[in-house]
Amino acid sequence: MKRLTALILALLLTLSLVACGGTAAEAPAPEVEAPAADAPAADAPAAKGIYGSEDELYAFNVFVSGVEYWWPVYAAFKDTGRMLGVNTIYGGTPEYDATLQVESFDAQLAQNPTGIYVSPINAEPFVDPIQRAADAGIPVVTFASDSPDSARVGYVTSDNVNEGTQAAIAIATAIGEKGAVATCVNPGQTNHDIRTNTFKAYIEENYPDIKFVGEVVANQDMDAANVGITALAQKNPDLNGIFCPEATSAQGAAAAVKALGMEVKVMCCDVNTAVLDMIKAGDFYGSINPNQGAQGYWGMMVLFSACYPELFDFMSFREGAGLNPIFVPKLDNGLDIVTAENADSYYMDKFIEAKGYADLEDMLAPGGPQYD
Repeated sequence: MKRLTALILALLLTLSLVACGGTAAEAPAPEVEAPAADAPAADAPAAKGIYGSEDELYAFNVFVSGVEYWWPVYAAFKDTGRMLGVNTIYGGTPEYDATLQVESFDAQLAQNPTGIYVSPINAEPFVDPIQRAADAGIPVVTFASDSPDSARVGYVTSDNVNEGTQAAIAIATAIGEKGAVATCVNPGQTNHDIRTNTFKAYIEENYPDIKFVGEVVANQDMDAANVGITALAQKNPDLNGIFCPEATSAQGAAAAVKALGMEVKVMCCDVNTAVLDMIKAGDFYGSINPNQGAQGYWGMMVLFSACYPELFDFMSFREGAGLNPIFVPKLDNGLDIVTAENADSYYMDKFIEAKGYADLEDMLAPGGPQYD
């Protein structure tokens, strides 16, 4: 079965050798020698892989680009691009600002990339920019957050409903299914809205002895979260659980309740070094962390595939209608629940070292044949 699977993969991967808007680099045809009938599975030939052109450029675009979450995603995106023989660049905007992120997207679009992998801060502002890319023949795949009404050809994410649900179950269990909970929110960021709305709804539907006492608008600002949670906690001394949809506001929330001397289980999505240290010190309950490596890997594979659809016959109206037949409305990259017991596996410095990069700057540098 493993030999058959390998042969099928070799065939399917070879069918993906036509570039989007360009010419694919020629790759040597894999020489597959049929093993003897009694040969062990370990001797089965492996698929030789697929390759793009060394002139291809795949752009990675995010908001608040200094947030630690994005870095392993790009590392996997970059390494997968290198495996495919194409180039990648890390970009976006350091600000939490939709207008500035659209400007950074348009700047990348002006470079005529082969494809763009973007996490849109809000859905609506990216409908037109993604359409501009589609009109130029440049496929766009979204990740982590989406623009579902746009012309994007794929969306890679962890299930945000599942994240909010798992956070509700974890906090409710930790506080003995009674008390008071709150959230930090970033209104308008679709994936964060889904997480916090799901958390609230699940608590209200399943834990009658837990009351929801409010939300703090943090917009990924640590100080705003600290000030808001401090005020909310002082009004609700029975507060014993807080969920934040990302790590930055959660740090502010955890610092606020610690300063007040309150025993509160704080949980978030994503991790960074500060959150991991707080988890290990007992100042933070835990985190739900999307599989960042899978998010980067599958993002590159979906985007790359969208540039190589011509040799496969799809049973779909899309190709005949002039649409890209590659269409992946949602690919779940999975998640982990990070606690004090496994927190050591998520430190960025250890990850950078394990990946063989000199430092963070090296990991985020452009990669591929034009840059290596």
